[in-house]
Amino acid sequence: MKHNGKNVIISRVTPDDLDFICELECNKDIWLFEEYVESDMKVVREKYLQKMNTQYSYDFIVKSTIEGEVKPIGLAQIWCYVEHRKSWELGFAILPIYQGNGFGYEATKLLIEFAFERLQAHKVVGMYNCNNLRSVKLMESLGMRREGTFQEELFWNNQWHDQYFYSILDREYLINSSMKL
Repeated sequence: MKHNGKNVIISRVTPDDLDFICELECNKDIWLFEEYVESDMKVVREKYLQKMNTQYSYDFIVKSTIEGEVKPIGLAQIWCYVEHRKSWELGFAILPIYQGNGFGYEATKLLIEFAFERLQAHKVVGMYNCNNLRSVKLMESLGMRREGTFQEELFWNNQWHDQYFYSILDREYLINSSMKL
């Protein structure tokens, strides 16, 4: 399963992608705003192998053409948040060297399209450490709105921090997509 954007391609993670995924998932420099980063690549590999054939979680490798060569540059994920409510949660990570070029925006836009057009989602949500201002800006630029703040939800850097809850509804997506996000 592959989805093409203007500058990125997202394709479902396969066993051939797991070396890249394991390195990315275990890299603390990528997950600066997370409470915990797994350091054992074997644990990450097993987790992804188990998730590969589920209908409740979709992991995509993000690729782009860099200097004439198609390269993996990140990860985009969407998983069932509340099944009976048709809600899905998204997440993404782009290697630091490729951040700031719109790749995260485009990959997340493709995830939102996938959720509403393929998964028939009613709602897509994203939850972010309040200090992750780039993710906040990205969510808002995609038409998502902050629904709330979970106060002192994350124990990050030895302190409690708020977590923001963003969402977009199917009807909002339809309006935004007609305006060309």
